[in-house]
Formats: sequence, structure tokens, C-alpha cells
Amino acid sequence: MKKKLLGLGILSAVALLTLGACGSNTKDKTDGSSDKEMKTVGVLQLVEHGSLDAAYEGFKEGLAENGFKEGENLKINYLNAQNDQAQLKSMSEKLVKEKPDLMLGIATPAAQSLLNETTTIPIVVTAVTDLEEAKLVKSNEKPGGNVTGTTDLVDIDKQIELLLSIVPDAKTIGIMYNAGETNSKIQADIAEKALTKAGVKVKVLTANSTNDVQQVTTSLAKDTDGIYIPTDNTFASASAVIGEVAKEYKIPIVPASIEQVTEGGIATIGIDYKALGKQTGEMAAKILKGEAEPATMPVETAKNLDLSINKEMAKAIGIDPDSIKIPK
Repeated sequence: MKKKLLGLGILSAVALLTLGACGSNTKDKTDGSSDKEMKTVGVLQLVEHGSLDAAYEGFKEGLAENGFKEGENLKINYLNAQNDQAQLKSMSEKLVKEKPDLMLGIATPAAQSLLNETTTIPIVVTAVTDLEEAKLVKSNEKPGGNVTGTTDLVDIDKQIELLLSIVPDAKTIGIMYNAGETNSKIQADIAEKALTKAGVKVKVLTANSTNDVQQVTTSLAKDTDGIYIPTDNTFASASAVIGEVAKEYKIPIVPASIEQVTEGGIATIGIDYKALGKQTGEMAAKILKGEAEPATMPVETAKNLDLSINKEMAKAIGIDPDSIKIPK
């Protein structure tokens, strides 16, 4: 009898352990998911500034609205290189070693750094002007590898038209950017061609770091009637400084992104980077669900462009904000 009771006790203990093990591997049933469904995403951002920060927030929102909520069935490992090339490499290596289900590269250098470390883990990117030119994809229509995402290239001709409508008598327009950022140069070249076609002289100055931005902006402000800035991470990181120079010299500055308008420009027809990030998150969700692969997902452009006006800046430099309209 003792032996039977002992046997039953052992069986009961085993059963309890088995049930316990099952419970530890399964989330609350109200969640409707299990630990096996937890997805991991590694994120590498080039530097901290308004546009890129907004893109990251939008990315998380896009994932959440498509069923991937951080802390529930999604784990995000976010790293920011603060514009340090050495950090980009070491952080890329770290993220790849963790073997996430997917990675996000925010800005061209971050995207390129991730691709240098893996050609197998799916990568989506955002805040990149031209994925094909940056050698992230074989073509924007058919990426062909493990990378796809969204481009922040906008209608630069339309932005130049906006600037010239603000200063219709302009004789010289300045362009400033970091020559080390390939995508910035692409945009600057397009802007220069548009200005030349409009019969306006162009003065181009570049800065290697944020330490040079104030000097470059001041120099152009003294010699030009208006300034254009492409989506450049160096200048975006110093938008407040640019705004102060604009007020001092009462010169209109049209940047390529809405966030830069808020922090120092007068107006733009540009991208809402949070919306762009959300669009990227929607693409990432399809990959995580197994509904799509980067190789066959065409690169997407922003769905909406908006006119953004900094009314306070306009008044500060003597321009009626109500006179700023989208050129026809």
C-alpha cells in the first residue's frame, strides 16, 4: 500500500511539474499569444534629432497598429550611435549577434552599417534619400536582397519654388549641407539645378560637423537672399542655432523637413517623419508576419506631403506668414 501511495505521489509531482512547465512557456490566455510568438527587433539610429526621433516613434506606432506591441509580443533593442562612425560599427555587430527577427536602420549611415554586418537578417530602413544610390538595394522597384524601406526624398523642385515665392526678387540663394552625407549631396545638386534653371545665382557651403554650422549659416546669411537645406543630419542637429542666425539676419530658410521648420526654418513642403516611420513600421509588420520579404518589397515614398509654416519665424524676419502658399 505504501508503495502504491509513493507511486501515486511521484506521478502527481511529475504532473504538476509538467503543468508548471507548460504554464511558464505560455502567456496569459487573455493575451492570445505565447512566448514562441515574441518577435525581436534591433534598431540602429544614426543620431538624435527631431526628424529621426519622430521616425522611430512612428515606426513603433506602425508596428503596434499591426499587432506587434512592445512589452507584449515585441521586444525592441534600440541603439543610437550619436553620429559616431566607430559606434555605428560596434553597435551593428552587437545587434546582429543577437539574431533579431528584423532590424531597422534610421538614416543612411546606420542602414549601410547594418547591411555591412548581415545579408540574411531582414532590414527595413527609413530617412534614406535614395536606397539604390546608397547601394542598399539593387533597385528601388526590386530590392533583391535583405533590405527595403522608405525614402525621404521629396519634390525638391517644389521646395525651391516655395523659397523663391517667399523671396521673389532673390538674386542669390545659398545651399548648405554636410558633403560627407551622400544623400545630402544628391538633394543639393537637384536644388542647385532648379535654382540655376530659375535664373538665380547659387552659393554652396558645406560643414563637416555641427561645430561648423553657425559659421556656415552666418556666411551665407550675409551674402544671399535665402537659404535651402536638404534633409541633412548634421544641419538638422543644429536647427536651433540656424534659427537664431535666421532671426539675426532676417533671412528666410527653407529646409527639406518639417521638423527643421519647427526648430529654425520659415516653411517647407515636406515629410512628416513620424508618418514616414509609421509607414516603415507597417512594412516591417508584413515581414514579421511572413506576408512579404525585403527582396520583393518595393521601396516606398512618403504618402503625404504637407506645407508647414513657422509663423513665429516669419514674423521675426518681417514676412507675413499668411502670404506663404504652395506654389501652383
